[in-house]
Amino acid sequence: MVKLVETWRIFVRFLYLGCVSFGGPAAHIGYFRKEFVEQRRWLNSDQFAANLALCQFLPGPASSQLGFAIGCHRGGLWGGLGAFWGFTLPSFLLMWALASSQQHGLGPLLFESGVVEGLKLLAVAVVADAIWTMGQQFCRRWDTAVIAALTALALWWLTTPLTQLAVLAAAAVLGYLRSEKPNRPVPQVTLPASGKGALLIFALVLLASFVAASSVFSQFYQAGALVFGGGHVVVPLLQSFIGDAVPADQFLLGYAAAQAVPGPMFTLASYLGAVLRPESALTFAAVATAGVFLPGFLLVIALRESWQTLSQRPRIAATVTAVNAAAVGMLVAAWFGPITGHAPAGWWAAGVAVLGFVALRSKRVPVGVLIVGFSLLGWWQF
Repeated sequence: MVKLVETWRIFVRFLYLGCVSFGGPAAHIGYFRKEFVEQRRWLNSDQFAANLALCQFLPGPASSQLGFAIGCHRGGLWGGLGAFWGFTLPSFLLMWALASSQQHGLGPLLFESGVVEGLKLLAVAVVADAIWTMGQQFCRRWDTAVIAALTALALWWLTTPLTQLAVLAAAAVLGYLRSEKPNRPVPQVTLPASGKGALLIFALVLLASFVAASSVFSQFYQAGALVFGGGHVVVPLLQSFIGDAVPADQFLLGYAAAQAVPGPMFTLASYLGAVLRPESALTFAAVATAGVFLPGFLLVIALRESWQTLSQRPRIAATVTAVNAAAVGMLVAAWFGPITGHAPAGWWAAGVAVLGFVALRSKRVPVGVLIVGFSLLGWWQF
């Protein structure tokens, strides 16, 4: 009974944050620190920093994984699940409602009004901003810049799920081989029984997802298991897995909406699941959401208690750095491919996209204001 009450409390606190946390993963992390370290003191600064470092290291949605880890710290596994559903539920419902509105005749109003054209231009600016930010973070050395460039060229030449997997695997191998051998013995890592179980489940479900590759859950599970770099990087992965099953206009509308709603950007999966299976939109929105979040949460469970030891291994750090550089290349390929390829063309459109990019880089204009502004511009111009 005590655990149930505590889980409910965790759910309620994260539900509140899920309703007000606009601004993307970086803003979410700030909300979490203020709420759970400074105000409620569910964990101290060192514990928060350790959990944050782990979530940045793992594939998947870093801010949602951090919330899950905080919930686990406070209330065990049920606390983690309560944190996840509280933080995700508002954006899940909004994205499902958007997809359902298109199936009931309201979607064409958006497409015909020109709003989507404006949001496509905003997507051009947002992805360019993500490339700039992540490039500065993950491509500081010549070798990581080369990995990013080769990844972009490979995906520009052939955009398939197999190519995506191949470039990520190649980047991981290159990062490992180029890492320096430790000059002192590295500490051994021992996973607890729960961690070993979670890691086994992660691997078995990933293997099964390749066997049943056409199922909705499998496609989104693979994307969640392989995406490094956060919400923007999941876009090219999902675009590759889904292919032509979702028209480009609908995909970009969902991407823009995922930035407009509070909470995690990974609820783009909720929208896409509903669009892919409109006859059971709510069910498949939930299936897709579970698929894209589950791998990251399993890895948090597996490594949370052993992270301090594991993070001291230089080759682990070098491998992750190389994979993050490949993620930058994936974003570049997506920007030159489906993002700009389906956006309005012409000097006027290019100028508007540049203004959006400058506004994003300034950090002074809220994303919500940009969404409204670009929507109105699209409605007026197109």
